[in-house]
Amino acid sequence: MSESASVTDLIRRAEVGDAEALRILFDETYNELRSMARARLRKGSRNTLLDTTSLVHEAYLRFAGAGRLHIDDRRHFLRYASHAMRSVIVDFVRERVAQRRGGDAEHVTLNSEISDVTGVGEKEILHIHEALEELAQHDARLVVVVEMRYFAGMSETEIAAALGVNERTVRRDWQKARLLLAESLTLK
Repeated sequence: MSESASVTDLIRRAEVGDAEALRILFDETYNELRSMARARLRKGSRNTLLDTTSLVHEAYLRFAGAGRLHIDDRRHFLRYASHAMRSVIVDFVRERVAQRRGGDAEHVTLNSEISDVTGVGEKEILHIHEALEELAQHDARLVVVVEMRYFAGMSETEIAAALGVNERTVRRDWQKARLLLAESLTLK
């Protein structure tokens, strides 16, 4: 049995609620998911507490907690994994920002010269997430390309294979998404 047939079989079993198949699926794709996570985290600032292993494990927990999966094949699995990684990163940044601002603590201003201490990288991630939410209303594939490239660190070749399109299409989508996001981000 080929590797992709094996993964597809595991996906089918996981779809019907087989928790063991989901665990094996992650075991089979673990190195690939770590590579995606490592590529994404390498682009970010090093002051984060989220590391490659944590990102992959949190993505796994999102899969396991989602209940039944509705995934067609390995390519769809990788698209979903990049979306789960985006979700983990955005939630992690939101939590850090909330804690940095005191979480549930009572807010007291000590003086008027205290500035916002949120890291530039964290602000960028949150702004991109918000811009992607807007972009999703117009072109969902552009959002998937951005998730796979920006949040999962996948190459154009890997994205093309996962989406079943050619690399030129991915380059055009990436360029279009960057232009639309840049326009959206300048308005914020």
